Amino acid sequence: MCGLLGLICATASDAAKARSAVGTAMRCQRHRGPDEQDTWADAEVVYGFNRLAFIDVDHAHQPLVWGPPETPNRYTLNFNGEIYNYRELRDELSTEFGAKFSTEGDGEAIVAAYHYLGADAVKKLRGMFAFMIWDSVDKVVFGARDPFGIKPLYYSAGPQGVAFSSEKKSLLQLSDELGVAQELDRTALQHYLVLQYVPEPESLHTAIRRVESGTSFRVAPGGQVEFTRYFNPRFAAKPVHGEREAEQLYERIADVMRDSVGKHMISDPDVTVGAFLSGGIDSTATATLAKEHNPNLIAFTTGFEREGYSEVDVAAESAAAIGVKHVVRTVSADEMMEALPLIVWYLDDPVADPALVPLWFIAREARKHVKAVLSGEGADELFGGYTIYNEPISLAPFEKVPGGVRKLLGKVSTKIPEGTRGKDLLRRGALTLEDRYYGNARNFRDEQLRAVLRTYQEGVGFKDVTAPWYDISRGWDPVARMQHVDLYTWLRGDILVKADKVTMANSLELRVPFLDAEVFKVAASIPLDQKLAHGTTKYALRQALTKIIPPHVLNRRKLGFPVPIRLWLRNEMYDWARGIINDSKTDELLDKNAVLHLLEEHKAGQLDRSRQIWALLVFMLWHGIFVEHRIKPEIPEPVYPVKL
Repeated sequence: MCGLLGLICATASDAAKARSAVGTAMRCQRHRGPDEQDTWADAEVVYGFNRLAFIDVDHAHQPLVWGPPETPNRYTLNFNGEIYNYRELRDELSTEFGAKFSTEGDGEAIVAAYHYLGADAVKKLRGMFAFMIWDSVDKVVFGARDPFGIKPLYYSAGPQGVAFSSEKKSLLQLSDELGVAQELDRTALQHYLVLQYVPEPESLHTAIRRVESGTSFRVAPGGQVEFTRYFNPRFAAKPVHGEREAEQLYERIADVMRDSVGKHMISDPDVTVGAFLSGGIDSTATATLAKEHNPNLIAFTTGFEREGYSEVDVAAESAAAIGVKHVVRTVSADEMMEALPLIVWYLDDPVADPALVPLWFIAREARKHVKAVLSGEGADELFGGYTIYNEPISLAPFEKVPGGVRKLLGKVSTKIPEGTRGKDLLRRGALTLEDRYYGNARNFRDEQLRAVLRTYQEGVGFKDVTAPWYDISRGWDPVARMQHVDLYTWLRGDILVKADKVTMANSLELRVPFLDAEVFKVAASIPLDQKLAHGTTKYALRQALTKIIPPHVLNRRKLGFPVPIRLWLRNEMYDWARGIINDSKTDELLDKNAVLHLLEEHKAGQLDRSRQIWALLVFMLWHGIFVEHRIKPEIPEPVYPVKL
């Protein structure tokens, strides 16, 4: 796990001047790789790299130069991530093509596969990655991002070149070298306030975009970037007939999860891997299977000193049951308020998910003990774990109502006072799936956004983001279509952004065994009645884990890392929130009186506006840091683990 930066200049004269600028731009992502820092330059290409070392620590340095015997220095690799099947891939390349390797690392497997297999090499990689390979013979850079978008990759293109980076901050520092102006993207801001994250490929700066998940690219010096989608997931459910076939399905799930967790534990012997542990089945299963490979596994849990907002007790019971050491970090409202500006700086773009704050604290605690952790992200999207996936079942009666009548019901719902029970059910029942579902985050609706956002644009909405994924999934069952949308929106826009940014802020590698190509193949075959059954979600996964995880976790609904902002914004955080709003220089974008009205309405207890207020507060902090340059968080030194 590392931080990379690559600059492809339009002319060789530009590259000669850029090495120093690249080295400077890498400093703001030192947290991603405090073990080693280096730059490398060719005639047209400059690389910068910060390394967090796990495999062949002493030899697999980057940027990595490799080539076949006839052109030994042909390729140079810049790579962030882990390839879990790299040993098998190296053996295959050696057997079939006679490939030679000089290190024991996974980076050489990537570049050798590209040499012998071309662009199709990316389909052979099992892991999380963002990389770029400079071919000094063909004068082209080839790169890719992993299928699910676990590792980030931003890019910015201008008349003087194009640059790719693990962190957006580095690209902001290279604006002059690229010849671009950085302005706020108002369409992306509108999407953020609706979705609570900035959807790919957007960022909040117009001149910086993101390479999308499951996508590769090619670019030559002075040329345009060409993108190719290589991963096109399909939920192709297969009916399960009878108890025997059901048991076989559960066995396949258990087997593929055991295999995936085992592969995700790879590292050099002196590099320790731990696990995050909440009160739910996903993290408990991951930790239990990880202990099979590391008997001294340490599990980490965060919580709050407020009833109903902590899974510490259940997690502690699970840790005792599976026999792992358990470390707990409790977070207060004061700590959250103090840390949030720094966390927003690490994020690069705002993410209005309060759960990222306790995640930051437990990641910081974990880094004192280990260098990597396993976590349960992706299980809900792959196995059908969100309660909202039950909505097509509860709204099924509306599907029998003629279209004209459904529209009338929708109009009736607008006349019902806000907060009245049944209003939202009626409103959503009047809509088609494509019109009502845009992921787990449902924040501002259009009529609410108009009151707050001065730059509101008619015709800009969530369908800009979801329509392409709904088009692909026509004919699938409604839950599979929702899962497909979540893979491309909520998962890669919120879940994986906070997972990467917040852990890497603390120089901690987070690995996600559920988001594995082989796991997806099994999960995609699960029929609807094995996802939602007997009043539970993830039914098939729960059945597969009956012999693996403690019984008290099996059918318990996971809280995740819940944050009591609803209560805190009425009490401990109220004055802090007013201060952020009043100090913000966002008047051109936001109606601050309307924002303050939301806060007062929430404090009075009339309605729960906490998620909307939080989204606005995070954006105002982001604006203060990256646009106004008024807020300057103090960046701490990277955390290093204690000797165990």
